[in-house]
Amino acid sequence: MHPIAESELIINSRGAIYHLDVKPEELADNIITVGDPDRVKKVSKHFDKLEIQRQHREFVTHTGYLGNKRISVISTGIGTDNIDIVLNEIDALANIDFAERTIKPELKQLNIIRIGTSGSLQADIPVDSFVASTHGLGIDNLMNFYLHTNNEEEKQLLHSFITQTQIHNGITYPYITGASVSLIRHFVEGYHQGITVTCPGFYGPQGRVLRLGIANPNLIEQLTKFEFGHHRIANFEMETSALYGIGKELHHHCLSLSAVVANRIHQNFSKDGPGLVGKLIEKSLQIIFEKL
Repeated sequence: MHPIAESELIINSRGAIYHLDVKPEELADNIITVGDPDRVKKVSKHFDKLEIQRQHREFVTHTGYLGNKRISVISTGIGTDNIDIVLNEIDALANIDFAERTIKPELKQLNIIRIGTSGSLQADIPVDSFVASTHGLGIDNLMNFYLHTNNEEEKQLLHSFITQTQIHNGITYPYITGASVSLIRHFVEGYHQGITVTCPGFYGPQGRVLRLGIANPNLIEQLTKFEFGHHRIANFEMETSALYGIGKELHHHCLSLSAVVANRIHQNFSKDGPGLVGKLIEKSLQIIFEKL
């Protein structure tokens, strides 16, 4: 096996991966990702022991213990482009021998859980509730740069979505990936479940109009009305499709959990977003501690 070139796998002077500035031994097998760098400490403050603290650019990493369970919390920043960096570097830390620059013969499967915020696309999924994403449906284009496969259910969902919305005309060709079954089964009580659409921006790509006109003024209605069997679109945000898409192809177990801070149907916004995220962190950490 040929070593991976220095230009492809960038390792800094202390032996850490380039963007995250984390060394392989500093990463746990259970990982929580958050968008906001300041949110890392809001998770790690619940740890019984904090072992590692690293920061480079918007990427903050804390590794520690909740009881005897080792967990890393990593901030990704906003967007699928950042998820592309973080997921590839997390996998490299777990599954590439940095000394030899070769893929390890035995590969790890990590548990990677996103805790973030989103906007509801259904009237009955109110502000201040939680969503566990059954699928990540991307209209952001990232996975179109990678070789990726779909199971039969994903193929049918994607075909139905394209047929109903025609969103591939003039925007992007969508992609879809399901959540880890082994993870999402633990996040049922107290969580709405549904498809999460991932957008490449916050304003026009999510149908918001300030001063710029948008190409598809019917976007929210198209997403809200989509249905396929028992599946519907619950919410949208800016990271889930990349987490699920890259995670699946690298054979990791991934799940996205969202606090609903906005309801685009009722056009209202949470009065206490930080407090809501705090509750989601506490609820989800308890499940991670007890079940994973």
